Amino acid sequence: MEVRERYYRTLDSTNNEAKKQAQTHCPEGTVISAGRQTAGRGRRGHDWETPQDEAVATSMILYPDIPPEHLPGLTLLAAVAVRRAISGLYGLEGQIKWPNDVVLKNKKICGILTEMSAKDGRARYVIVGIGVNVHNRVFPEELADKATSIDLELPEGKSGDCGALRRRIWEEFVPCYETFVREQSLEFVREEYERWLVNRDREVRVLDPAGPWEGIARGIGPGGELLVETKEGLRPVDSGEVSVRGLYGYV
Repeated sequence: MEVRERYYRTLDSTNNEAKKQAQTHCPEGTVISAGRQTAGRGRRGHDWETPQDEAVATSMILYPDIPPEHLPGLTLLAAVAVRRAISGLYGLEGQIKWPNDVVLKNKKICGILTEMSAKDGRARYVIVGIGVNVHNRVFPEELADKATSIDLELPEGKSGDCGALRRRIWEEFVPCYETFVREQSLEFVREEYERWLVNRDREVRVLDPAGPWEGIARGIGPGGELLVETKEGLRPVDSGEVSVRGLYGYV
């Protein structure tokens, strides 16, 4: 699959633009990127605005021939790709916070939002959106102790590069995606994902709409669900509208 990037100086949301272009049947692997987002969105409806040229804001258009129930796995693959890219370019060893964040030193550096349109039980298109803090040095007060950036974690005098990071992320993602579609399984990347899973073997609180509950995260299941150990045994948690937090903070 060839990656073709369409870059915009400003967009409301790269995911929104990608959805518009997916409806015109642009080629699979088309990437929509922006130097600034004015109305970006995160998981569960959270806002995510990108200052001009300070962060990666990028979305890929996909047409996977897989059942919709397998699609949450794409979020996990994107997290692996981002972690690999940051490590490869900058030597920073991030971890993955299930299901859709990458963290450095327990602070969020990346968020992922995967959206889909389905018809007759199959995905019409899928958008994988990725945002990474690169040059950001100041965050809103409510995020100051929960967020970081490439530049804040690099030694003084060194800096990240949004364009290079975007390219490396998709270079890492595409082979994973192609394997996933072919095998329709996450088994090929499961061990790596669990190795970098920041929640693993930690007490977590699952914020389920039916009521919160607690347990110890042990890894992921075959479909990418988080496996949480409770007194009753291992309990799978699907991403959906469920949020997972550490008992004593963000992770």
